[in-house]
Amino acid sequence: MDSLLPLMATVQKNMCAPEAGPAKKATAEPADRGAETPNPADLPQAYNELQERLQRTTNALGSAAHDLKTPLAILNGYIELLQSEKLGPLNDRQREILSDMRSSGKRLQLFIQDFLMYSALETGGLKMQFEVGNINECLSEVCRLWSTRFQEKGLALYFLANDKLPVFPFDSPKLERVISNLLENSFKFIPQGGTVWLHAEPYMWERRAAAQPAAAGERRRQDNPQPNSVKVSVSDTGPGIPAEFHLEVFDDFFRLPGNENQEGMGLGLAIVRRLVHGMGGKIWVESDPGAGCKFSFLIPFKPSPDNAGKGKNR
Repeated sequence: MDSLLPLMATVQKNMCAPEAGPAKKATAEPADRGAETPNPADLPQAYNELQERLQRTTNALGSAAHDLKTPLAILNGYIELLQSEKLGPLNDRQREILSDMRSSGKRLQLFIQDFLMYSALETGGLKMQFEVGNINECLSEVCRLWSTRFQEKGLALYFLANDKLPVFPFDSPKLERVISNLLENSFKFIPQGGTVWLHAEPYMWERRAAAQPAAAGERRRQDNPQPNSVKVSVSDTGPGIPAEFHLEVFDDFFRLPGNENQEGMGLGLAIVRRLVHGMGGKIWVESDPGAGCKFSFLIPFKPSPDNAGKGKNR
């Protein structure tokens, strides 16, 4: 037994101590980083390749969403058929299950519609179709479609038609989508008992080119400015948006901190921005935390020829 002790000590020493020899360097030799430094001349090509990859990905996801659209519509149709009890009576538990299935199916259908719209806008596949119409009728129809949901949640929705608004060319279905997304944004975040106001009015939108600044002493004629656009606003009594996020809320897939678990994909306001820009307009938000939100956008009475048929506008 005593003869094993020196042997064990020798083994432990060999396991713990490094072998004698030249000392190794603490750090590796610096690698030649010349090959890793991007060449400025290659940046345009790299950017174009990245854009092409993004477009291919968007197209693929859009195709996948489109493939889900038809079977989901069939599934929702069967659910409605079962709820009608034409195939036989239902008990209370069955009605409850079918109601939950229908609600989930509709939410999924909205997600697919959002992504299809986003994909079409992102790839330039969605065209604007301007037709002369009455914007009051357009806004009133959207409010009618949303009034039941607002009442069920205990929210008030107000809209009063403005007789001063003229008829002018605009894309009615896409404008309805803009208003619907803004109303949905308010609907999701304001608590029970809150209020939403939809308002439209003629507006004088002055757009001076940056390359043509006003001359010294020049005086603009603003005594009787003629409105050249419509200003539409959606205001609510919700929690508000901090000032540092007033631009980011319109980004793709953006969610405010603390709202990551909220339903949706974060595309509602991004779609709104693209549609408004596609109609030659602009959009912004005014808000303070705890003081509600006011989303406003402008649409010109005379759409520019550059906007006709344009879908993607960043």
